[in-house]
Amino acid sequence: MSKVNLSHTPHTDEEIAARVKALEAVLIEKGLMSEAGVNRFAEIYENEVGPQLGSKVVAEAWINPEFKARLLDNATDACRELGIGGLQGEHMIALENTKDVHNVVVCSLCSCYPWPVLGLPPNWYKSMAYRARITREPRACLKEDFGLELPDSVEIRVWDSNSELRYWMLPRRPDGTDGMNKEELAALVTRDSLIGTGLAKTPPA
Repeated sequence: MSKVNLSHTPHTDEEIAARVKALEAVLIEKGLMSEAGVNRFAEIYENEVGPQLGSKVVAEAWINPEFKARLLDNATDACRELGIGGLQGEHMIALENTKDVHNVVVCSLCSCYPWPVLGLPPNWYKSMAYRARITREPRACLKEDFGLELPDSVEIRVWDSNSELRYWMLPRRPDGTDGMNKEELAALVTRDSLIGTGLAKTPPA
């Protein structure tokens, strides 16, 4: 099978920005949204909802074993403890990635995604290419499309999100992070590590 490049969008940043501005102009022109409403929507997903919130949850779990246990037992309730929740996050399940098991999430039917902790899904997550390949040949998909090569000894489990249950990952804590605080730890958590298509970043030497 030929390689499917999923790690990059098929459009440049400039093209995407132009499309966004065009859609914004149409919404405002037709009276469907005000300019203030558009700005507020952007602000919410930049600062109040998104991977930066998921990163805070992970950092808390890495340093607080009791919170980690609650997160793995009921991610929705645990996130609510940190003031995180809302639409598309009513029923979330966090799965722990370990040295022996690596979990990755997909929505094989559409693009169900835990918005409160990850924000809006990337384009590749919604693509048929990703949805088909990660389900059929996850090890090859992770290696060839995302550059994530896992040892054969690591079991890969693929979880299918749906409208009722939305999965995301608690990535492995990187080595060499024992003395780091929450903010420093959160900076190591990437969106892809929360989906399972990547790992948390290695701390700077």
